[in-house]
Amino acid sequence: MKYSLLILCLTFLTACKNPKEAVYSDALLSNTNYIEENATLLDAAKMNLSDTTFVNLKEYGKDFFYDMKYATADNFLKTQVYDCPECYLRLKTVKALMKANQEFVKLGYKIKVYDCYRPLDVQKKMWAIVNNPTYVADPAKGSIHNRGGAVDITLTDYSGNELDMGTSFDHFGPEAAHDYKNLSAEVIANRKLLKTIMQKSGFKTFASEWWHYNLANASTMPVSNFTWDCKK
Repeated sequence: MKYSLLILCLTFLTACKNPKEAVYSDALLSNTNYIEENATLLDAAKMNLSDTTFVNLKEYGKDFFYDMKYATADNFLKTQVYDCPECYLRLKTVKALMKANQEFVKLGYKIKVYDCYRPLDVQKKMWAIVNNPTYVADPAKGSIHNRGGAVDITLTDYSGNELDMGTSFDHFGPEAAHDYKNLSAEVIANRKLLKTIMQKSGFKTFASEWWHYNLANASTMPVSNFTWDCKK
């Protein structure tokens, strides 16, 4: 009953025309999501799920936006290589990503996800299209994406509007590098915000791609060809 009343209150606050009240509503909703997320993690612990288990981020974190680029043709390959847009990761990666997102939410932002775990067979598809290790990891070695320990992300406001990061996702040029300086003060600040909290939450950067983050020690996890079911 108390939970139902809370939802009714949140719905009422969301309908308010005052922008400050709307932001307050978003903050309350995010707090509710935070409680639900931790309950989900507790359930995972009760089920004795290993930190290396593949789980769907959507079942754990509520405060994320998604634009799974490789489930569409809107990517540098110009073709769809995933059957459907799901974000699977190792449970330990999900925990770290949720920790980071909770910090962003406190500041008025949310993580938007472009890519998560990538089955080895998909890596092979990508390599067959672009067999250049500058842009695509050689499937013979595998990438951190194939291990469930990497994410491609950006930041948005509460409404899903992306922050300006200076380039688009998968922009393969010097402008996408973390150490590139010929950018506006706003872009530099946005990249710094993303980088600072992600590193604080246990992730490492990838020098040439502002959007790519690897969980620390993820290279020790095995390459996988696990695939998920697409619900039509």
